[in-house]
Amino acid sequence: MDVRKATFAGSWYPDIPEGCEREIKHFLNRAGDVESPEGGWVGGIVPHAGWYFSGNIACRVIHSLKKGIPPDVIVVFGMHLHPNASNYIMTDGSWETPFGNIEIESGLARKLTEQFVFKIETAKHHSKDNTIELQLPFIKYFFPDVKLVPIGVPPAESSIEIGKTVARIASSLGLKTKIIGSTDLTHYGLNYGYIPEGMGPSAVEWVRSENDRKVIDHILSLNPSGVIREALTNQNACCPGAVASAISAGKELGATHGEQIAYATSYEKSPGDSFVGYVGVVF
Repeated sequence: MDVRKATFAGSWYPDIPEGCEREIKHFLNRAGDVESPEGGWVGGIVPHAGWYFSGNIACRVIHSLKKGIPPDVIVVFGMHLHPNASNYIMTDGSWETPFGNIEIESGLARKLTEQFVFKIETAKHHSKDNTIELQLPFIKYFFPDVKLVPIGVPPAESSIEIGKTVARIASSLGLKTKIIGSTDLTHYGLNYGYIPEGMGPSAVEWVRSENDRKVIDHILSLNPSGVIREALTNQNACCPGAVASAISAGKELGATHGEQIAYATSYEKSPGDSFVGYVGVVF
């Protein structure tokens, strides 16, 4: 089986299992999870910066998904794409993590390509993308036997239908499924060419309490169209298509509401004029 190599191991997160496990235990010791509904959470939204900045939040979201019936497959939506971009998917092979490889759930992935147009990524030919890879060590650690469907979707209404269809196909195949959407929030400062509120502490507070809050509210209310519109208007989510698809898939699987686990910005770790917001949500 062809294996997609881990691109960011050793830089954005540890490249050996002992190092990853040490970080994961540290993350879980820092705070508890939110109370889950009967049957457990069906999905969540995670950030995808290096583990130093946002690993704690992503880890806690994915750990929260352990509650309930163990999944056969986890579908991860991600990738930085513009509104007119193509859809992306891996349909075969596996993806490397420090804890071992995660096999692609080919049956689900291939059936999805029969209904939507995708650019097919392979172990040898694929884009360099952190949005999905950063989640994979957490997934392999908490769900050692689960299979994976990695999908990139743009911020477009068609991505909402893809999310719904993923859940429907998985159910038709008898697969127990969990869903993850990967995005960071506002990228603020000169490094990102976005400074509507100037510089300094007031800009940080604006991002925290106003700009990021707007898109988080749409996430918590499970409003996929609202997430896309809000992010395209106010630049407060870098992968809104992934979020919208994850929410629509989650709703198809029975999700009725979202709960915020944590929020932070990179400013807390590295104060400066350029910083990024992160949120963790389960639904």
